[in-house]
Amino acid sequence: MVHPAWQDDPVLLPLDTAPVPEYGSGSLADLLPTLVAGQGVPGFTAAIPELTPADRNCVFLIDGLGWEQIKAHPDEAPFLHSLLPTSRGGTGRPVTAGFPATTATSLASVGTGLPPGEHGLPGYTARNPETGELMNQLRWKPWTPPKVWQPYPTVFQLADAAGIRTAQVSAPTFEQTPLTKVALSGGSFLGRLTGEERMDVAAQRLAAGDRSLVYTYYSEVDGKGHRFGVDSDAWRGQLMYVDGLARRLAEQLPPRSALYITADHGMIDIPFDEQSRIDFDEDWELRAGVALLGGEGRARHVYAVPGAEADVLTVWREVLGEQFWVASRDEAVEAGWFGPRVDERVLGRIGDVVAAAHDDVVITASVNEPHESAMVGMHGSMTPVEQLVPLLEVRT
Repeated sequence: MVHPAWQDDPVLLPLDTAPVPEYGSGSLADLLPTLVAGQGVPGFTAAIPELTPADRNCVFLIDGLGWEQIKAHPDEAPFLHSLLPTSRGGTGRPVTAGFPATTATSLASVGTGLPPGEHGLPGYTARNPETGELMNQLRWKPWTPPKVWQPYPTVFQLADAAGIRTAQVSAPTFEQTPLTKVALSGGSFLGRLTGEERMDVAAQRLAAGDRSLVYTYYSEVDGKGHRFGVDSDAWRGQLMYVDGLARRLAEQLPPRSALYITADHGMIDIPFDEQSRIDFDEDWELRAGVALLGGEGRARHVYAVPGAEADVLTVWREVLGEQFWVASRDEAVEAGWFGPRVDERVLGRIGDVVAAAHDDVVITASVNEPHESAMVGMHGSMTPVEQLVPLLEVRT
């Protein structure tokens, strides 16, 4: 494949035009610290100033349901759409997921109250500097000691130790996963199969304490979006279903409660054509000097062969810099893509080159990532459709 950028001087996207997440004031990492600060848990401050404290807090995270998707579907999601003015403390504004806008990173940000540069899950896949292998942080493969990979306590653990009645209500299969252990553990885990059961149990656990913190989760909006796209009937059916779940939970809230409905990222459908899907495994120019390709289609970590870092950065900028923000590791860290601080143990997990999509385009890997490359709906980057997530609120 010959890229147009080699024929003409490309007009590169300036890195300072990348919309960096609102770490410290309006990101997913700021949500639980704000809630437990209002409940009197020591060591936390209210990072999202628009939120009002409540004795009982419930977070319902809908995987893959971004702000833009709710805005665009008032008919399929009448309840969620009606709550848009309540978002972010009644300002009617969204919060940001964090970079990359992907499930493992976002769930770790929610549960630890830390940005990716500190909790250390900086993407769908990332290199383990100790082994040199790519580590899938969603599936936790190859297996890595969880507490070594993410050593910080979760907000749930600290809240539970401070006397807050704390619980997670999710699918039973998630109870023993390493991601749950490092990101969402603390208090009680209650596995329930159906969405309706989760809503009912979440409301019950919320009422079980004078001060309580309950988290519940639903995944299939994301699942249908990946498989069929957010412009599909299957996805709309899931949106209608989860809209009913949210209403069911809201109608059961006990007194002195606040329910926050949010998401880990949004999603965008990518056409199946050569212009929209650039196949790394079939592209000799992009592969040159690259030892490992990590991340996902719209948020790539590129790990260079030692000594080839500068050349890889130059090529990726020349080939992709009109469609992606392409940064060196140092530039991405300095710009705050992963948060205001990056722990030393995390630096080597970030690519020598980091490429974040601006246009409706992905970098696939048809040989090494056949399942991911076949997906219709994608996410990961800093565009509004991926990055902006709701913080809808119902109070009693």
